[in-house]
Amino acid sequence: MQIELIAITPEPEQVIELAARTCYQSQDLQERDSAGVLIGKLLTMGHETPLEHAYATFRISGCSRAMSHQLVRHRLMAVCQKSQRYVTEENFEYVTPLTLAAEDRAEFAADMATIGRMYGKWKARGLRNEDARFVLPNACATELVISANFREFRHIIALRCSRHAQWEIRSACTQMLKQLHAHAPAVFGDLLESAGPS
Repeated sequence: MQIELIAITPEPEQVIELAARTCYQSQDLQERDSAGVLIGKLLTMGHETPLEHAYATFRISGCSRAMSHQLVRHRLMAVCQKSQRYVTEENFEYVTPLTLAAEDRAEFAADMATIGRMYGKWKARGLRNEDARFVLPNACATELVISANFREFRHIIALRCSRHAQWEIRSACTQMLKQLHAHAPAVFGDLLESAGPS
């Protein structure tokens, strides 16, 4: 799976600081070094609205549709996903569960090959992609572009980096967290500390 940060608000912590100081009519808008301290206070107070002024966009590829189904449940996020209606899945790539025992991997691959033949059979009989896809597995690899504000990313990461989360979405969200933290450490530092290893 590849996680690529393709866009982010320039100087996101300064944007958040400006928004927060507007709320409180703070006069020291030019004190750029104070952004991290102010953001920490906002998070402690639970005043996360100013975080909504910073955005990030990621391209995620090589993940399973099982993972994407979990991710798209976050409704305050813009999503574009590879369409199985318009894009053929002949010779589809797939994700093998990490939890699958080594001795079962060949059998899993054989099952995916069988499903590929089933898909091809229904396409050969005249079914369109949109209907032939009914036989495809959640293991099918997909690609998405997602955008959200920092408040929503904090929500997603808090849920999906939990040790209770499914391994694939936890891995994806941990990678996103690390990239977001590099650009906005005051916003995402607490989550990085609590996430632990992916």
